[in-house]
Amino acid sequence: MDNGLKSAQLESDAAAPCARLRAVQQRIAAASAGRATAAVALLAASKTFDAAAVRALVACGQHEFGENYVQEALDKQAQCRDLPLTWHFIGPLQSNKTRAIAENFSWVHGIDRLKIAERLSAQRPVGLPPLQVCIELNVSHESSKGGVTLAGLPALADAVAALSGMQLRGLMAIPAPTTDLAIQRAAFRLVRQAFDGLVARGHALDTLSMGMSADLEAAILEGATIVRIGTALFGERNKHA
Repeated sequence: MDNGLKSAQLESDAAAPCARLRAVQQRIAAASAGRATAAVALLAASKTFDAAAVRALVACGQHEFGENYVQEALDKQAQCRDLPLTWHFIGPLQSNKTRAIAENFSWVHGIDRLKIAERLSAQRPVGLPPLQVCIELNVSHESSKGGVTLAGLPALADAVAALSGMQLRGLMAIPAPTTDLAIQRAAFRLVRQAFDGLVARGHALDTLSMGMSADLEAAILEGATIVRIGTALFGERNKHA
């Protein structure tokens, strides 16, 4: 490959993250219809992608990133410490990882039991702002996924909201995958209805974290305020050990 072709390839590679980001932003805008586009935040789900991929997307204007694996996230945070990023933990929560999460993340999207919330609350450093948290709802009743049941949600929300060091912002959900838009919307509608029920119960909530690359349109149509996008931004995911 001559120097001209190499240069063109490098320019194309550098432009690809921005093109993917613009494409996702356009999907969000189209799905938002009458809603203000700014009401739907884009969270880049960067698990299994390295710090260089994060930096490439930051250069295009993205600053909110979600991670599923603690050690991988900490490594990336160290390599991107010079950048003004907000880190969200969006993976399963284990008791032995709560301190690292409480100390190094601004958001946690997957609280599904009080024990974990209590540990995060106790371990949140005093000098940091309250941890912003969402309760995960297992809306499709899948045994392979975490999340509280609809029946258990009100009591868990009451208990989490009473903890210091954190602020309950809303709900997160990952419904069972399907390509049927009507089924997608029905699942997200249940999450929104549960959210509305908590608001009626007296909780001051503003966040519905739901929707990923394959179903963001359905999630936004049902009221999502954060969509967690990985594949559409970064390409096919690397296999994680």
